[in-house]
Amino acid sequence: MKSANSTMSYLELLKLASPEAVVVVTALVVLAIGLATGRATSGVTVSTAQAQQPAADTAAATDRCSLIAALGLIIAIGAVLLLPHNAALFGGTLVITPLTSLFKIICIGLAFFAVLLTKPEKSLRHPGEYLAILLLATVGLMLLVGSEELLIIFIGLELLGLSLYVMAAFDKTDIRSAEAGLKYFLFGSTSSAFTLFGISLVYGMSGTTSLVAISQKLASASVQPVLAVGIVMTLIGFAFKIAAAPFHLWAPDAYQGAPVPSAAFIASGSKVASFVVLGRIVLVGFAPVHGSANWHAMAAGWSPVLAILSALSILVGNLVALAQQNVRRLLAYSAVAHGGYTLIGLVAGGRDGFSAALFYTTIYAITLVGAFGVVAVVRRETGGDNFSNFSGLYSRSPLLAGCMAIFMLSLAGIPPLAGFFGKFYLFSVALHADAGHGLLWLVAVALFGSLISLYYYLIVLKVIFVDASSSITAGPLEALPSDLLQQITIGVLAALILLLGIMPNALAGRILAAMP
Repeated sequence: MKSANSTMSYLELLKLASPEAVVVVTALVVLAIGLATGRATSGVTVSTAQAQQPAADTAAATDRCSLIAALGLIIAIGAVLLLPHNAALFGGTLVITPLTSLFKIICIGLAFFAVLLTKPEKSLRHPGEYLAILLLATVGLMLLVGSEELLIIFIGLELLGLSLYVMAAFDKTDIRSAEAGLKYFLFGSTSSAFTLFGISLVYGMSGTTSLVAISQKLASASVQPVLAVGIVMTLIGFAFKIAAAPFHLWAPDAYQGAPVPSAAFIASGSKVASFVVLGRIVLVGFAPVHGSANWHAMAAGWSPVLAILSALSILVGNLVALAQQNVRRLLAYSAVAHGGYTLIGLVAGGRDGFSAALFYTTIYAITLVGAFGVVAVVRRETGGDNFSNFSGLYSRSPLLAGCMAIFMLSLAGIPPLAGFFGKFYLFSVALHADAGHGLLWLVAVALFGSLISLYYYLIVLKVIFVDASSSITAGPLEALPSDLLQQITIGVLAALILLLGIMPNALAGRILAAMP
């Protein structure tokens, strides 16, 4: 890795930052096309034919913008593949390692699928602006994944957060979208304040914002109360970001009210990047104050804090999900529970624990994007996303029903789907974290939560496969009038879940091998 003091030409810098640069340029191009289309279609209409023309122009603009955004993301993946194995930018604040490159590809891939889900959405009247914001959010994900310094982490969080707030409130035709954006903004701003205050306290007591230097400082001196407060505040800020209980109250309204592609991206990409960064913060920066969450040897540190958040998230998320009658709200509360499962890997610690957490959150993200893709089709064709809108879906669209079954069963952890192996790796690592099986209590809570979740996931499948189609809310889906590309996208995501269930080491082994 290059020294922090070594000089670097602009050409070398551009090469190392080329993935982010490609996404930014793509965002600007898409924005320009969107603005040009908006001006061209903003005239006053005087006839039915003229009134229909702006809608047709908007659909064409959506196709163009989606195509350019997707191509830009594919080029960005190619740029990531051309990066060196190890390098540093800006004095070591941003790093390139096999792990950061892998998760940049994963984040770009999730954004790619979100773009494909955006294409058929008719409610997004300004596709250029929307996709540009989505691409800027992707840049925030990439900054988060590659950061080794607290201030750059905070900048990445803000770039991501501000983009997601706008994406959540983007549908001006739905009052729930404005409500989702407002609540997400208020809770997100609060979490940013907690995070920044925690970072300032950590910096004030350690004299540095570098994660490696913070670790060295903590290892060589006793932890002062102010520093402990800073660590806890930082963890609380990230608990908001990952929607861990009791800091999850923004998630149900945001998931339900935001445009479906926005909800899919919020639930997937932001969570993956947040867990990558949170794992790096606690396992690198705060490693000397790990503490212990073992039932027979509790010790103060960040580990018992995350263990409590994990247990609360699993119980609250699963229990509240039982009472839901809306699929998007059900997915939101289950997301709280899945965040709790992922935290188990961080509590276990070490390379194995971190890799298990990242494998699980990646599987979860892929599954959730697919589930939201099905929700998008059903909502567009029936006008809603309650259970009644999914009633008898199998008789109307076997493809959608089959894909949704794969996603729900994977979330429930049923073998041989990928979600089962994600939970298996997590629980195995937690049980073997110490010789005395000190995290057995947390694994028991997780198993109990998994049993609860199986019930409400099966309720969704019962509605889809058993219940009769409602004549009031269900429209004809036999011919799948949805976009063909969207059908292919959902099918590819379902196939990925099946493939990773058959060959989990294809991803899990790669993540573990990329660990420093």
